[in-house]
Amino acid sequence: MKIDIESFSYEELLELNHIIVERLKFLDSVNNHQKMMQFCPGDKVSFDTPNQGRQTGTIAKFNKKTVTIITDSGRKWNVSPHLLTKTIKPKLVSKKPRKIAGLKK
Repeated sequence: MKIDIESFSYEELLELNHIIVERLKFLDSVNNHQKMMQFCPGDKVSFDTPNQGRQTGTIAKFNKKTVTIITDSGRKWNVSPHLLTKTIKPKLVSKKPRKIAGLKK
């Protein structure tokens, strides 16, 4: 689809720009919401920081554009959901009682 913008006036171009910017904001918000819905409060996640390396923590709450994370060290971060990775929980070892030879129940 080709649009000939050469014939648009200054005011029409400004209006077109406004419409495009609003549409891009809407698409970003939809994408952000979809990424956010991959997580639940209480999920363990990790993310990279520019100066402090990889951080791990727990999702505390969802904000309009970010997710609030409480790190394992107790620090609070507001992070964009596209920067988060779910951490894999280690499998729990079964704590079934072991049978000991010679003991009767």
